[in-house]
Amino acid sequence: MRTTVTAGHENMETRWFLSKIQDDFRGGKINVEKTHKLLEKLDIQCNYVHVKHIFQDNDRLKQGRITIEEFRAIYRTIAHREEILEIFNTYSENRKILFENNLVQFLVQEQYVFDMSKSIAYEIIEKYEPIEEVKQVHQMSFEGFTRYMGSSDCLLFKPEYRKVYQDMTQPLSDYFISTSHNTYLVSDQLVGPSDLWGYVSALVKGCRCLEIDCWDGSQDEPVVYHGYTLTSKLLFKTVIQSIQKYAFVTSDYPVVLSLENHCSPHQQEVMADILQSTLGDSLLSDMLDDFPDRLPSPEALKFKILVKNKKIGTLQETRERKGTDKRGKVEEWEEEELDQEEEEESKDSETQYVTVSKYTQEKDSEGKILLGVTLFKKKKTRKIKVALALSDLVIYTKSEKFRNFQHSKLYQQFNENNSIGETRARKLSKLKVSEFICHTRKFITRIYPKAMRADSSNFNPQEFWNVGCQMVALNFQTPGLPMDLQNGRFSDNGCSGYVLKPQFLRDINTQFNPHKINESAPITLTIRIISGIQLPLSSSSTNKADALVILEVFGVPNDQAKQQTRVIKKNAFSPRWNETFTFIIQVPELAMVTVGFLCFPRWVRVLSLLHCLCMFGMSDSK
Repeated sequence: MRTTVTAGHENMETRWFLSKIQDDFRGGKINVEKTHKLLEKLDIQCNYVHVKHIFQDNDRLKQGRITIEEFRAIYRTIAHREEILEIFNTYSENRKILFENNLVQFLVQEQYVFDMSKSIAYEIIEKYEPIEEVKQVHQMSFEGFTRYMGSSDCLLFKPEYRKVYQDMTQPLSDYFISTSHNTYLVSDQLVGPSDLWGYVSALVKGCRCLEIDCWDGSQDEPVVYHGYTLTSKLLFKTVIQSIQKYAFVTSDYPVVLSLENHCSPHQQEVMADILQSTLGDSLLSDMLDDFPDRLPSPEALKFKILVKNKKIGTLQETRERKGTDKRGKVEEWEEEELDQEEEEESKDSETQYVTVSKYTQEKDSEGKILLGVTLFKKKKTRKIKVALALSDLVIYTKSEKFRNFQHSKLYQQFNENNSIGETRARKLSKLKVSEFICHTRKFITRIYPKAMRADSSNFNPQEFWNVGCQMVALNFQTPGLPMDLQNGRFSDNGCSGYVLKPQFLRDINTQFNPHKINESAPITLTIRIISGIQLPLSSSSTNKADALVILEVFGVPNDQAKQQTRVIKKNAFSPRWNETFTFIIQVPELAMVTVGFLCFPRWVRVLSLLHCLCMFGMSDSK
């Protein structure tokens, strides 16, 4: 015979509720600010704008202050959602209490918890049931159930994916790597401020590749800023200090410092000194003995910081120079400038070509000699100087100019990385997709935004993940769909900043082509949109906004799909749809789904898509 607390349950809930709030009403009525704080004290998530509107609806005397009974009405409006109550009543034997076996039944049938046990139900009750008498007998009231349903434990994202669960012993090239562009900027790329917060924020979000644009500064202090613009400057030293402090707060796995190096050899030596003295043992300055001729794994490089820059000589030569005096030692070589197509992507927009004239002699049909001048363009070359001290800090992430896939196949070394601008990369991903995937299988490839994005806007990263590009660099300071996809992709694998690429993007014999899916194991994804609660509003004086939900799948081109619900009129507080949508997904390993809300006060769009992302794969086909 099981113990129950159903007798007098309503009185018990009332006692509990009053015990939590009565002290706040000892001075009489409370205003809207106090109402909002009291709701949060009761562990009820609430948006202040919505609270204000509901407060006004329940303030019968319109004096800006409410009684304890009026507060209780507000609480029920916000906390006691009808759709949650319907679910609760479905599994409660008496519509008052959930016994442990009732909760187990709900978790299995509704939440698809397949490895269910009573201990899980017990832990949920212990964590979310606020009424002590109910908790003591291992039962759950509606108050506890509503708190559980609004918790992070009920997010779409699978709890087991919130920790590192993937194989982290594969080569670095086998992973998508969270990468930021112009990390020092927190606004636009022409006159905006540079700020250390750009680095701190990116690292806290799990970013593992940071960009540092380095220029000569006064008093032998290299600086970081967007060259030839009015963006403010940071000391290179303080940037490295911030990175050292926050590098491994979110993730234990390696951080890559992608240097866009414009410094003189002398200030490059200063940079090398700063990197060594600040980062200490965290700085990778020699190849690992187990990886002399191949890329190491994220696991092997835990808590290490790598420098990405131009490099002189081989890794073996670097090791042989270890401990020698490198001051004043510089190497110079010539490198072809970018061609016209590549120049569109370059940050340093200087003239790339010189015009050369060539006199020609030809004979016409009558044998007369014709003199002419042929004009053609010849690529410029530039001289690059690299200080040996900085060069020798580059180990597995050597920056190498990308020429073409054939050249890389013949000559590129395992530790050489390429950076390709988005426009050129987009063309290659369409015209030479097989070669592109073979290239990214072996070499780390970084894609960066074109120079025309002066407002720090972003491209869609999905198209480059589809061909296996590891480092798809985005402006982290710019919200929107691209960053939503970035956040969704790297929410996986414990927010470690490293996500193992699908097998077909790592296989040496891969025939995968994102534009032509010949063989696949498609899944059917079914999503039921039940309701929303407290959808974000503009500064409108009413919360009677029209609302709809947009569902969109991002992945290979054939999987791109978009559907939407009907519009719910004049209800942004608690719209209900109860609509079901089905998507057939050919390549689930690369796919992500976004669920976004749009609110239209007076049919004016006031809110960009608010994306809630979840990843899914083959195992989620059920």
